[in-house]
Amino acid sequence: METKVKRSEQATDSQESALNELFVDELKDIYWAEQHLVKALPKMAKAATSDKLRTAIEAHLAETENHVTRLEGVFESIDEKAAAKKCEAMAGLIKEGDEIVADTEEGTYTRDIGIISAAQKIEHYEMASYGTLRTLANVLGYREAAQLLEATLKEEKNADSLLTKIAESGVNQSGAREKE
Repeated sequence: METKVKRSEQATDSQESALNELFVDELKDIYWAEQHLVKALPKMAKAATSDKLRTAIEAHLAETENHVTRLEGVFESIDEKAAAKKCEAMAGLIKEGDEIVADTEEGTYTRDIGIISAAQKIEHYEMASYGTLRTLANVLGYREAAQLLEATLKEEKNADSLLTKIAESGVNQSGAREKE
């Protein structure tokens, strides 16, 4: 029976240990972030004026729920227990999104522009996190983890692209025509 090799044999024990510790810590961080996005996205969808934006956020909520499950698979693939560590960056981004909704008028495209801005900040944070994690997984020889992380990275990039299309397909122009 073949033993499953999880880490690169190129790294020294101390480098591997320190890098592995960082990798696991960053996984815990994004795991917390995704779990909290599952709670935040429905509020953003409900606050949206545009049906396209609401639908996009709701679709991404389903993806985000899958991201949580996929991260659990990443933890399992490296023989670690899935655990979350508060992600201060995501907590701040979610708070900023809540404040944008609170500070804009209900039923306006200005609110939608704010929601898109907040959502894209979140997507960019996630893209940076997943890109880094995928690279570290490859360095550490965690091939299965790298593949799972790459799949999520692609979905985050697609979500960001869709938000840009929604903004540019009329939401920004509609917001520009609104009066105070």
